[in-house]
Amino acid sequence: MESGSGASRSDRPATGVRRDRWGVPHLWADTVEELARLQGRVAATDRAWQIEVERWRAEGRLAAHVGPAELGWDRFARRARLDDTARRCFDRLAPATRRWVTAYVDGVNSGLAAGAVAAPEFTATGCAPGRWRPWSPLGVFLVQHILFGTFPQKLWHAHVAATLGPDARDLFAVEGPGGSGSNAWAVPADPAAGRGPVIAGDPHRLLELPGIYQQTRLACPDFDVVGLAFPGVPGLPHFGHAGEVAWAVTNAMADYQDLYREQLRRDGDRVEVRDADGWVPARRHVERIEVHGGDAEDVEVIETPRGPVIDHDRHTGEAISLRTPARVEANLGFDALLPLLRARTVTDVADALRGWVEPVNSVLVADRHGAVHQLVAGLVPHRDDRCRREPVPGWDPRYRWRGDYPAPAPVPVDGVAVCANDRRADVTDLGVDFAPPHRARRIRELLAGGVAAPAVHVDTRLAATALRGLLDRVDPGPLSGPARRLRDRLAGWDGRMDADSADAGAFAAWRGALVRRLHEHPSLRPLSAPGGYDALFTPWTDPLARIGHAVEGVVAGLHRLGGDVGPVAAAALEEVAAGEPPTTWGQRHLLHPLHLGVSPAVDARVTAIRSATRLGGDTDCVLATSSVPGVSDDCWRGPVARYVWDLTDRAASRWIVPFGASGRPDDPHFADQLPLWAGGELIPVVPDWPDLTDEPEARNHDIPGEDPRLR
Repeated sequence: MESGSGASRSDRPATGVRRDRWGVPHLWADTVEELARLQGRVAATDRAWQIEVERWRAEGRLAAHVGPAELGWDRFARRARLDDTARRCFDRLAPATRRWVTAYVDGVNSGLAAGAVAAPEFTATGCAPGRWRPWSPLGVFLVQHILFGTFPQKLWHAHVAATLGPDARDLFAVEGPGGSGSNAWAVPADPAAGRGPVIAGDPHRLLELPGIYQQTRLACPDFDVVGLAFPGVPGLPHFGHAGEVAWAVTNAMADYQDLYREQLRRDGDRVEVRDADGWVPARRHVERIEVHGGDAEDVEVIETPRGPVIDHDRHTGEAISLRTPARVEANLGFDALLPLLRARTVTDVADALRGWVEPVNSVLVADRHGAVHQLVAGLVPHRDDRCRREPVPGWDPRYRWRGDYPAPAPVPVDGVAVCANDRRADVTDLGVDFAPPHRARRIRELLAGGVAAPAVHVDTRLAATALRGLLDRVDPGPLSGPARRLRDRLAGWDGRMDADSADAGAFAAWRGALVRRLHEHPSLRPLSAPGGYDALFTPWTDPLARIGHAVEGVVAGLHRLGGDVGPVAAAALEEVAAGEPPTTWGQRHLLHPLHLGVSPAVDARVTAIRSATRLGGDTDCVLATSSVPGVSDDCWRGPVARYVWDLTDRAASRWIVPFGASGRPDDPHFADQLPLWAGGELIPVVPDWPDLTDEPEARNHDIPGEDPRLR
């Protein structure tokens, strides 16, 4: 039985990188900092293009490398001061953490030149890798999570209130387009059977290619942890198994980002902002964004006492500023990452995560002694409740943060614990919009029935929701024969969104038609009035997409706006019945991985993946493979990993990612896990060093000198 703690001196491997049959890197070094350098170098060689893109995004310099299409993001990154926030957070780190992060960056810089040679995107764009700075990993982490929070949702709430009235906001009171779908559960130990706890789950995010998580093992005399790393970020922040203890997170759905309406006035280059006691200076400067294949653009960067100005309301002319704990406290929580790797008990994990800042996570942790705890990690400010719903006046003192944050205590768990972005006692006071309870209930039901974790991961049954119940409320009398038969067929369907199900495909076709008709319904048509915010936020503010995303709530609440959903549902049935017979769900629900289309070699691989990968599941299934009903049935968000952490024996643990270990399209590990992921299978965690393959010697040493392209 493999313990997972640091190896004894007699069985320690030599410093270097080893791989399992899936190309997953297993790293050993004699010191923590040496190990960080190895992890950084592996990220650079395996994922060079991916991590450089994320660094450029953090610095607001993506358009300089790939062209004008990325100007919108670069403007936001500059205005939001992402790189400056990363630098401030780095400067505030404890000395040991700074050394550790700097060692990781040294490793990235040592591997980037070799990684870039093998990545076709650099040749296709004519650009070279740059040089990482000590705070670059913090910028990468910020990029991955700045839109993961709640502030874009508040722009949508403001638009709904302005067009339909404030009471209509709760029709759309579900999690935002990018923030949920994740599951995690803990099954307690069974001492009678000699079995320890099990933690399992599947984070759901945008399905990016290469994947957002990199399966990794980090081992040194201090610790030996397998888990999921963010390429470009040291450690294993979210998911790890350290042998004696394991942890996993889901989005707590906490509201920790606020938007403020700001009134500005100008005197030449000077900018003042209205405050509670009058007008005060705002910090202001201009930055130039270089654009590959286009003209450079100047962007004005303004920061008020609330935070950076990220947008302006095109209707009122007011600026919109963003306030986040990371910016306010100059702290992302990276001082938690090394103690997390060194953890041996649930108490160690809880102690480490007391220093976490954002994003705010629900955490499940279990150890070999049988303890299971549930906790919330991150900072949620105390402030007026209106701040949770919409942009508020920055000059009104009632909306100031009060300077403190709730500190929920870890809660011991006796039975099964499930976190699925749902509203629970430990998080209900921290947020506003949560996922419906369907997934959490279904997971509990499956576990109570003895269903094993891999089968829970891929459960495709939809709950009996308002949308499915609507079919029973449609009067069959006025329907045409084909529409009546379609209604009866869907009303009798078992609700499983299986890839080979023709009934699921027919349901999706009817749902899409219903959403499009709801979008045109007189009660909802005011939503189509011109929006007031930047196009970058369109995924959160497009009315058709938001109706599709919240169709359950819209169906249940349309009567409150004076609408009758029954005739709309009937018309959608007639529309589908009169058209070509719908295909199976899998033929409609194709994997649609997101990537920057700059390289023909990568584009060809992605096209092949899209056409060949048919998926089951749906937004409200445990297998939450999401689409946008009414817009497209393609799957753009889903499980970006699955894991089963066995605390009895780490060798019995399993995991999978959607694509593979490598970001290079010619590498055999670019997408070798995809067929297994799509089929609901897992691959083993390999704990024994002799079962691994040494990486070639040339890749196990730093590249001497500095490539002249590094800048």
